[in-house]
Amino acid sequence: MEASPRRAGNGTLCSVDTGFTQRFLPTAYLVVIALGLVGNGLGLGHLCTRARRGARQPLDLLVGNLGLADLLYVSTLPFLVSYYLQGRVWLFGQGWCRITRGLFHLNLYASIGFLTCISIHRYLGIVHPLKARGWCYGTTPSVWLSTMVWVWVIAQVAPDFAFSKMDDTGTQCHDTTEHEYLGVYLPYTMTITVTGFIIPFLIIIGCYCHVVVVLCRNDTVNLSLRRRSISLAILVMILFSICFLPYHIFRNLNLLSRGWQLQGFCTQAVKNIYLSYQVTRGLASFNSALNPLLYVMTSETCMSCMRTLCQTRKTSCQEDEKNMSIILCKEEATDDITHSLLEKHPADNSKLAF
Repeated sequence: MEASPRRAGNGTLCSVDTGFTQRFLPTAYLVVIALGLVGNGLGLGHLCTRARRGARQPLDLLVGNLGLADLLYVSTLPFLVSYYLQGRVWLFGQGWCRITRGLFHLNLYASIGFLTCISIHRYLGIVHPLKARGWCYGTTPSVWLSTMVWVWVIAQVAPDFAFSKMDDTGTQCHDTTEHEYLGVYLPYTMTITVTGFIIPFLIIIGCYCHVVVVLCRNDTVNLSLRRRSISLAILVMILFSICFLPYHIFRNLNLLSRGWQLQGFCTQAVKNIYLSYQVTRGLASFNSALNPLLYVMTSETCMSCMRTLCQTRKTSCQEDEKNMSIILCKEEATDDITHSLLEKHPADNSKLAF
């Protein structure tokens, strides 16, 4: 909730710097609008062009859904820019307020969901290239996976639409909910933090850490390719942490601090939590601007790495089969010679036995 001066339980006002929010968030949103529209527009256009040419790759569907989620969110930002520039006065009605705030959370958890799927896809392609060959290079699994992600994200975000987003005057559009629903809303945000962020984040860390270990140990992968892949894997985790981790921490802290204020606590720490929360909201929105750049950079590298590992392991298996065939042929030839000698010289069987 964008805080204004709030009355604590002891009857005193706990004022917070709403002016900072009205300066910082519009600036951040305008940057995200420019970068997000250009990046996601060009990215989706490139994917559509490649699909028409028949050069579609399995990751394209996941990246395309990620871009779609980003564009949905970016399309709502002009309304929020207007809201903050007009001194936090909402002019677009209660229904659009719910949709605008809901699409932020939809984009947030859809981004996390598709980033997790992309990380798992790359993990399987690099660490288990032969076993996961059918899954990684097929389109049907990506379709099912994308559908499951959207269903899961909508199921998580749907309860948020049930909470009131407008104040009593009908002029303010809150990003969480009003004070009276705080007792229900806080457990909801705690739950969605675990299911929508913590679990996927742990999966991403596990996948990329294993990928880095495999690339470091695999001497058959080109050194330059290995370094780029490891650097990009680290970059993914860092950007994921910057965009999503601070937001989830301070969103829950801000909700807790509102409860403390209602009980009469009004300290500088409470005000600092509010300001930090506003900064993390801006950082969370930047994932829509960074996603296109990040996955354009990593796509070809990871696909090349996957192909290199697949070819290396296939060549190794073929060499093993060839060597085994040579050994078997030599053994068969030896048996044939021995059998022939035994037939010609039956009296010397004892000498030939070995």
